[in-house]
Amino acid sequence: MSMSEHRRREPSGRQLLSDEAAAELSHIPTEVIDLGDAPPLAPANTLSQGEVRAILMSLLLAMFLAALDQTIVATALPTIGRQFGDVENLSWVITAYLLSSTAVAPVFGSLADIYGRRATIIASISLFIAGSVMCALAPSLLVLILGRALQGLGGGGIMPIVQTVISDVVTPRERGKYQAYFSAVWVSAGIGGPILGGAFAEHLHWSMIFWINLPLAIGALALLLPKMAKIPTYHRRRKVDWLGGVLLMASAMAVMLALTWGGTRFSWLSPTILALSGGAVLLAVCFVWHALRAPEPFLPLQLMGGTVVPWAMAAGGFAMGAMIGLTVHMPLYYEAVYHLTASQSGLALIPIAAVSVLGAAFTGRAMVKVERYKRIAILGTGFSALMAAAIAVTTPLPLWLFLALLSLFSIGLGTVFPVTVVSIQNAVARPQIGTATGAMNFFRALMASFTVAAFTAVLLIAFGGEIQLGGAEHRHAIGTVAAADMVAAFRWVFAAAAAMLAASAICVAIMEERTLAGPEQTSPPPLEMAE
Repeated sequence: MSMSEHRRREPSGRQLLSDEAAAELSHIPTEVIDLGDAPPLAPANTLSQGEVRAILMSLLLAMFLAALDQTIVATALPTIGRQFGDVENLSWVITAYLLSSTAVAPVFGSLADIYGRRATIIASISLFIAGSVMCALAPSLLVLILGRALQGLGGGGIMPIVQTVISDVVTPRERGKYQAYFSAVWVSAGIGGPILGGAFAEHLHWSMIFWINLPLAIGALALLLPKMAKIPTYHRRRKVDWLGGVLLMASAMAVMLALTWGGTRFSWLSPTILALSGGAVLLAVCFVWHALRAPEPFLPLQLMGGTVVPWAMAAGGFAMGAMIGLTVHMPLYYEAVYHLTASQSGLALIPIAAVSVLGAAFTGRAMVKVERYKRIAILGTGFSALMAAAIAVTTPLPLWLFLALLSLFSIGLGTVFPVTVVSIQNAVARPQIGTATGAMNFFRALMASFTVAAFTAVLLIAFGGEIQLGGAEHRHAIGTVAAADMVAAFRWVFAAAAAMLAASAICVAIMEERTLAGPEQTSPPPLEMAE
């Protein structure tokens, strides 16, 4: 036997460690997770371009489901009310979905970090399918409302999980360019939903607006699940803080109910709104108290601190609030001032929702190459604030000029969304990206609801509180308010939107600009390179 062969065989027959030492080493954790503030490493590029495209298509389809069901029901409500003989409670068909979807967004984000993306996306889409079937077969309005709440549980989980999976597939530097695609999905759902819902209710049956979800949801799962095994896994199994999750959802539902009912169904100082507001504050205090003492809280409050996450959430929240607030109230302005029909007013909303995708697309693609990416959002939101201020000062304007200024406003507004989303996901450790993304969507939804309520309050104050806005009183408001009074009232709304966009620009300016993880590329890297 040669000396080299003797050396190779020698270790196999020698006891290198004692039994006690080997037992001790076996208990040492093999996974080390950094939960600090350092940007996450870019994911290894183990997916081909075809696989990435297949994953993106399935994620877009899943997100389209969640976005579509926020708008598709609205135009079918009169038909549903006539069938069930109940018009008074019809608003709950929409409210139930919004309440449940908002409340569970941070919950599903955290569960994705605990149990993984595959399990949570299956759970959320399955809940969505079950809710859709329950709605389609509903024998009464109450069952339909309960089905919509179940739908919302699934739909509210889809959005944060989809954004989290994107962070697993592409690097933070490249992630921004994909945000425009997701913005386009929301625009398509927002515009096509009411049209599709009205067509189904008029020419087929209103239940088709729920049956159509089944093939879309099954198709999304069929596309996504075969590729999920190749997506890098970053979740970390830990004990679930169910008490913290329940407290967070309960406080969110109380806040949403107060903002939805305040000033419309009940006065702001009514016992119902005061009780809901007090309950929301109490539940929020209990959640904070619990989160500070739990060893592994559902939503770590430390995650909401730092120099990136809170400012990015605030910037995105202000922009989202201004966009949704204007989208909800602008039909009233169009119909009263420009005498547009309801369908024409819907088309006139395109500059607010659709044009913002152009700003998001430009910003997302620029973030791949531009090092000082914050400047794009600062300039964009600042420009948007100036456009809103110009509208407030110069209105009433010819319709074409008003829509042109509104389009410029939307382009600037769209620049903030890719920057804030990517900045948040780039600033937290990988095992917490789902939690941070869910919290971001939760905060944006709350800001949108708060802004809608605030804009309604501004209009009611301007009108002297003599009319009711929303619901069945919408047409009554148009007929009882003069066009000049409507213009004067909406000047305050446009001024408020300008202030919100200015606040968004300030928040982006304060936010720390961290280097985005990913390739510093001037040309596309080879597919086989790992980063």
